[in-house]
Amino acid sequence: MTGRHLMIGTLSIFIADALILPTGFITAVFLARSLGPVNYGLFALASTLISWIEWTSTSAFSGTAVKFVAEESDWQTVGNTVAQLHLIIGIITALLLWLTAAPLSHIFDEPLMSGYLKLFAVEIPVFCLTRANCYILVGMGRFKERARVSACRLISRLILIVLFVETGFSVKGAIIATIGSSLIEWGVSLLYVRPSLFSRHYFPMCRLWNFGLPLFMSSLSLRIFGMDMLALKILGGTAAQVGFYSAATNLAMPFSLISDSLTPPLLSTLSRLFSEKAYTKADEIGKSVIRSVFWLMPFAVVTVAAGSEIVRLIFGEAFLPAGPMLSLLIFSATALFVIKVSIAILTALDKPRWTFILTGPMVPLAIVGHLFLIPRWEAMGAAFVTTMVGCTAAVAFFLAVYQAWRIFPPLKTVLKTTVCSVTAYTLTLLWPASGLMVIVKLISLSLVILLIFRLLGEFSDREIALIRSLFQRRSSS
Repeated sequence: MTGRHLMIGTLSIFIADALILPTGFITAVFLARSLGPVNYGLFALASTLISWIEWTSTSAFSGTAVKFVAEESDWQTVGNTVAQLHLIIGIITALLLWLTAAPLSHIFDEPLMSGYLKLFAVEIPVFCLTRANCYILVGMGRFKERARVSACRLISRLILIVLFVETGFSVKGAIIATIGSSLIEWGVSLLYVRPSLFSRHYFPMCRLWNFGLPLFMSSLSLRIFGMDMLALKILGGTAAQVGFYSAATNLAMPFSLISDSLTPPLLSTLSRLFSEKAYTKADEIGKSVIRSVFWLMPFAVVTVAAGSEIVRLIFGEAFLPAGPMLSLLIFSATALFVIKVSIAILTALDKPRWTFILTGPMVPLAIVGHLFLIPRWEAMGAAFVTTMVGCTAAVAFFLAVYQAWRIFPPLKTVLKTTVCSVTAYTLTLLWPASGLMVIVKLISLSLVILLIFRLLGEFSDREIALIRSLFQRRSSS
């Protein structure tokens, strides 16, 4: 598989996941309006905790599985081992959650949480098996199949949540719908790849552990760092404040989803190119990805300037306190984009230990910050700490990538991004909007941002030709 084909595959999953974004917003808006701030806050708290547990439990071998499958000519042996480990991890994690559900609900001072967490525990083994299949698909370079699996989950989740909540099942209905969408996602993934759960042909376990342990610790650090919503609740935040914070987090989700859809294919692409000694193609992809980080900045400043308008349109007047939180958390999401891309690059460069060295300090810094600022500034304190620690770590990762690969953001890109961001921010403030005109405003400003980048010469002719070829392939297919 050539570097060009791998790049097209990366863009395919990027675009596919970007098209799925509306389902997430519709789901969040529906739940917020149907359940109200308190019940929505409880569901957000439970689902956030479950998401943290699920992604943490599967992070031990995520990057490792993608890298080794990409480098091996026969994926089956690696895939079998990864799937079996994920099944064991999923069962153990589900049992532990079932046993600790009551103590956790006591910590949160929310008695209803115990039942919600026990119900959510059913999903964990299915989620783990699906993630194993997705990692194998990405490692094989089958990015479109991986995108279809995710699409089925999000679309079915939206449909099932509306169905169950509208029929009166409230929070438990939303949880059951989430479990149902996970079962559908697993079933779809089995259409593309079927690792054996009982095969005796194992990949050397020591290789997985030696390479995967620092990546797991790095991922665990990011997961703990991402528990800002839980920290807010534990340190005295109300369920309503958690609901506002969750709403702001959901509005910043596009950047997170973009990075999550980009980094696994990036790791697969670079790992395969390095194994084939195609260093020139790898350098070209790496430089483009580093530049793409700065392309997000103008969209972030537009979100800051139009934060209250976006919150009012999506969630309604009751959630307006989420506006100032969004203005901070959008930069936290941008910083996490930098961190995740950098981790993928360092992993492909066989430097997994660097990832934990850089992410490890984020946890104690966030803990100290939350303990100091949440009692004083409440939800805004949590958002401020999350953003500042994330941005500091992003700068450190930029420097680490430069040290390992001598790739750094071009000065011209930084200057062009600054000009574009200032212009976009000014135009956003000069154009007040409400209702559906907010959507028109955001689409128009997005087109203006792309036009400014084009006029400034940020996009090369080769990059434009590559994107055109992708759309031509889609239209022809």
